[in-house]
Amino acid sequence: MTGRFNRLSLNRFSHEDKAVGVAAGAVLAGAVGLAMFNPLTGGSAAAETPAQAAAVVQKSGVSHQSAKTKTVSAATEARREGWKVPPHAVKPAEVIKLAEKQVGVRENKSGDTKYHKWYISTPHAKATAKRDGGFPVRDYNGAQWCNMFVSWLGAQTGVKNMGWDAYTVQHATWFKDHGRWGHTAKPGAVVFYDWQDGSDGSIGDIDHVGIVVKDNGDGTIRTVEGNTGNAVHNKVREKSQVVGYGYPDYAR
Repeated sequence: MTGRFNRLSLNRFSHEDKAVGVAAGAVLAGAVGLAMFNPLTGGSAAAETPAQAAAVVQKSGVSHQSAKTKTVSAATEARREGWKVPPHAVKPAEVIKLAEKQVGVRENKSGDTKYHKWYISTPHAKATAKRDGGFPVRDYNGAQWCNMFVSWLGAQTGVKNMGWDAYTVQHATWFKDHGRWGHTAKPGAVVFYDWQDGSDGSIGDIDHVGIVVKDNGDGTIRTVEGNTGNAVHNKVREKSQVVGYGYPDYAR
């Protein structure tokens, strides 16, 4: 793919495996980074979106009809914000299954994918474009898309605290800032790479991102990654290439 976005003096990356040099990425709290506190969770969690907050119904003093209305409102708000379904308890296997179904999906001649189309359709794209320099949202078209792919997986399945972004550095930073960053490969974890310095690199050096399928136990991991050879592919990567992992809030 030929990414043409360079508004933050980000160099154009090569076709193979290079990550979003595109500035982007709203962090909606818990899922995209606007860090909205959810007063209905006992003060211990951040709500993914207003949709999630609306979906949380207090256990006492809420009628069945009121709860039903809140659920409908949550679903409507979730779709408006870019979710296919409101955030809910999701197991890693569900995300991995969807990721593997995407293997073989390719860019069109313009370098665009359905993942670009989805990201641009969300209100978060406007916020991230403003955050990263005030460029037109349409500039996401044809941009490097490995992080849009990962974000799309979260939006389609409703994973909590997966983070949405189009810029790998911002996405990894969000995980770290929310206490969801580490160095253990787990199924469903968001894996961040630095091709030059690998595990010795810093978050600011991150080049690429994918989803962990399995720790192979031999110093490698199996992954699914977008924007790899202009398509979604299964890959086997050396752990030594990994800067760190982001951990969504999966169901146990």
